[in-house]
Amino acid sequence: MKKTFYLLGVSIVLLLNGCGTNGETDLAKYVNPFIGTSGSQLEGHGNTFPGAAYPFGMVQLSPDNGKSGPYYCSGYFYPEDIIAGFSHTHLSGTGAGDFTDISFMPTTKEIKEVYFTQPDDFVNEYCKETGLDISEYYDPEKGDHFQKNILLKYRSKFSHDLEKASPGYYKVKLLDDDIDVELTVTEFVGFHKYTFNKPKDELNVIFNLGFYVNRGVTTKTYLERRSPNIFVGYRFSNGWADSQKVFFALKFQHEPKEFRTFSVEKNYSDNGVSGISVKGVFTFDGTKGNTILFKVGISSANIDGALADLKTADKYKWDFEKVKRATRNKWNEEFSKIKVTSNNKTQKEIFYTALYHSYLAPYRFSDVNGYYKGYDHKPVKAEGYKQYTVFSLWDTFRAEQPLLLIMQPVLYNDIVKSMLAQYRQTGMLPYWEIAGSEGGSMIGYHSVPVIADAILKGVGDFDKELAYKGMIDASNTDRKGLDYYRKYHFVPTDKEKSGTVSKTLEYSYDDWCIAQVAKYLGKDEDYKLYMKRSEYYKNVFDPKYNLMRGKNSDGSWYEPFHPRFGQYGNPHYVEANAWQYSFFVPHDTETLIQMMGGKRGFEIMMDSLFNQTSEILGEDTEDIVGRIGQYAHGNEPSHHVAYLYDFIGKD
Repeated sequence: MKKTFYLLGVSIVLLLNGCGTNGETDLAKYVNPFIGTSGSQLEGHGNTFPGAAYPFGMVQLSPDNGKSGPYYCSGYFYPEDIIAGFSHTHLSGTGAGDFTDISFMPTTKEIKEVYFTQPDDFVNEYCKETGLDISEYYDPEKGDHFQKNILLKYRSKFSHDLEKASPGYYKVKLLDDDIDVELTVTEFVGFHKYTFNKPKDELNVIFNLGFYVNRGVTTKTYLERRSPNIFVGYRFSNGWADSQKVFFALKFQHEPKEFRTFSVEKNYSDNGVSGISVKGVFTFDGTKGNTILFKVGISSANIDGALADLKTADKYKWDFEKVKRATRNKWNEEFSKIKVTSNNKTQKEIFYTALYHSYLAPYRFSDVNGYYKGYDHKPVKAEGYKQYTVFSLWDTFRAEQPLLLIMQPVLYNDIVKSMLAQYRQTGMLPYWEIAGSEGGSMIGYHSVPVIADAILKGVGDFDKELAYKGMIDASNTDRKGLDYYRKYHFVPTDKEKSGTVSKTLEYSYDDWCIAQVAKYLGKDEDYKLYMKRSEYYKNVFDPKYNLMRGKNSDGSWYEPFHPRFGQYGNPHYVEANAWQYSFFVPHDTETLIQMMGGKRGFEIMMDSLFNQTSEILGEDTEDIVGRIGQYAHGNEPSHHVAYLYDFIGKD
């Protein structure tokens, strides 16, 4: 099979201190934040959000549909026509959901306590009147129990025809109330602008501290009035991010004429109210104007941190357009580091939107004053660097992290220091770090290649000996079959319950990375050990099929074997099958080519990968998407495969 793989079919030049694309200065115009917000089980779903964000910023201010499930990991799914709120934290591109903290919703609807407490008889009657299927709002973690975290009465319909998004800006019309919502952000602060188009004596903003979708179940909330127009508090939750803490400081342009709170527990103090799910209503005098402006600073450390972050936006006063322009300029500054010479608008849109999504995470985690929530859930200060969070390493070690090393070396140094902060505090490097806790998802110890890349390319001033110790420790845990890997020199299928072939292959690669660092640091015995471990992938290669397959601890092949079986949670492969994982030996591709029969045999295997049926055997295979034959362009294990033709000189 001939291959010609061009990066979007365009010529790209890196300009680390450069200007733009053919002299253009507004490259943000090519970004479409709605790309990745839709999808299907067949096509895959990107799980991106369309709202306002700052490059690697703390705030991702975006709309939420209010539903949970695999299509709502970011809070928003394009086929929906309902918005339930606008919250300040969102994940992008992940396979599971969390966040959606600190949610607001403007409304002109009547304010009634029953709309906030939502007793069962109210919910049942509301569903009967509106035809709402309440099962769509169930908490998936608790089966058929409606958690009342979504305020049903205050949701609103919207139309994509009246919705806009660009880097750092989002706008939508809420059709139920004829309210225009505009959102923008700085690195630390979310700005809201609500324009009520129909004259009303009272304009209301709902504040739902109990709001969540997917895993992030609210556990404790607090809301306090600090001054006539400043409010503070927090939302704590448990989910993918264990014991997550989000403190907030909220400032309105004008003092609300009325402030009401709703809490089932009714735990009122002199200044505020606490409970599992506190709600607030800010009411403004509609006769004095139809626009409400407010801004929100957040922090993982404490209320003082949120107030400090909020204060960083004082220089903008209440000039919403100035904030919007400043953030767009920041995005253009980042985009201008890469010059695209093509004049093809579609290709530019694809490229710059992909770059935009690559620059959303990791997120700033430390406040402007340096504090963040440590791994013991107490505030700790990042000394001499910025702490970052959301390290989806199984997803990002393959391509995004190498991109960031080239394009964002200062950030990359802080990323490594953030990883080492977790190591100092917990004794382990990140696997899937999220909001100051270890999510533990996926396989491999892929902090290792991220750190190794920085060491070997001379990026950063972090403690290399500490980093190396962390890498060694990561390789010697008993996590996810590593104990069997060390004992048997592969992960046996009769000992480990899932993903044994994938684990063997990825552990081998991570060990090769450790070997390279050992060599760099002059640790010769470690180098020899880890080079030997890096060859363990050979132990799951079956020359009968020219594929990697499951093996038992006694050395026999696991039966039955079908190369296209890719069911989620299967014993051998993670989100993939034998065809998709057998080409993952990025550290020793030349040997893999010889094992598959030399260049001609390898070419036959590659051609077979692309040319055979796309059918995947087994159930629950929605992650294996974008298939060309058995090649799955939409999932991580396949990302490098098409380029392997280069190794056999095929074009």
